[in-house]
Amino acid sequence: MTRGGARTTAGQSAPGRQRSGVDPAPERTDPAGQAGTAGQAGTGGQAGTGGDADAVAAAWTEYLAAARQLDGVRRDAATAAGEQARSVQAAREELTAVRTRLASQEARLRERGVPPISLVPTPPELTEAARAMAGGPAAVLAALRAARGRADAADATLSARGLPRLAAWPPHLRNLLVYGPLALLVPAIQVALFVATGTGAASVAALVCGLPMPAVAFAAGWIGVGRLFPPPEGGRMARTARLGALVCLVPAVLVSAGLLLAMLAG
Repeated sequence: MTRGGARTTAGQSAPGRQRSGVDPAPERTDPAGQAGTAGQAGTGGQAGTGGDADAVAAAWTEYLAAARQLDGVRRDAATAAGEQARSVQAAREELTAVRTRLASQEARLRERGVPPISLVPTPPELTEAARAMAGGPAAVLAALRAARGRADAADATLSARGLPRLAAWPPHLRNLLVYGPLALLVPAIQVALFVATGTGAASVAALVCGLPMPAVAFAAGWIGVGRLFPPPEGGRMARTARLGALVCLVPAVLVSAGLLLAMLAG
């Protein structure tokens, strides 16, 4: 029985030994592997955060560029609106002045017997005017200024009092037609008296009286230019004073010197 009990005991203990040999060993944690995994997770998080910051910076840069562009467009629009407003105001003022000038010219032309039908623009003229003013306020202002220039020319023609062609001449040429005859009048009288009377008292008196005549001729020419060639409305009179003084002085001095030498020689 002792041997049977020993066998039984041995048989019971054998399975326990077999289980202890079959059971797996407990898993061990690798600190180096955990550290590597943590490092990879940290690096991936930092990379994701850096990418988000770059995207935000790029979006902000694009926003600033768009804001600058929008501000430039707004300033250009404000400048264009200001220029257009100034052009409109100037065109209104010019239109008022042109209408006033045309009304006065129409009244003067009717007084001179011009038929009213001739003072009304024709359809082709209206079409051409509308075409010239189709470019906005700036074009309208330019057309009105051109119309004002033509109104000035018409005023000069109407104010010429029978001398429309001379009114279109340059000022120094047309004024010469006034100063010249007045400057030659007194010297011609002096020469005629000298030829008729010789070196007598009449010639001496004419010579003495002719000394202040250049100033008289200049004053008469000054008044005559103003009467014959009045300036357009709002314009300035071009009397060419230096030319008038020279024209009135030179003939008188030359004739007086010649008469004086002739008297001394006689």
